[in-house]
Amino acid sequence: MGKISTFIENARAEIHKVIFPTKIQVRQAFLAVILVVTVISIFLALVDLLMGAIVKTALGA
Repeated sequence: MGKISTFIENARAEIHKVIFPTKIQVRQAFLAVILVVTVISIFLALVDLLMGAIVKTALGA
């Protein structure tokens, strides 16, 4: 039983050390992720179109 109570005490001590992000930081991180995902998606779509055109030209279709 001593190990469990020690674990719980240590867990509580560690959780008090955690610095949670503010609403503004969460919003900024969310927008940054959405922006990066959008840019990468557009880039990959353009690369796919380009490669598809190259393959079509190479196969003569």
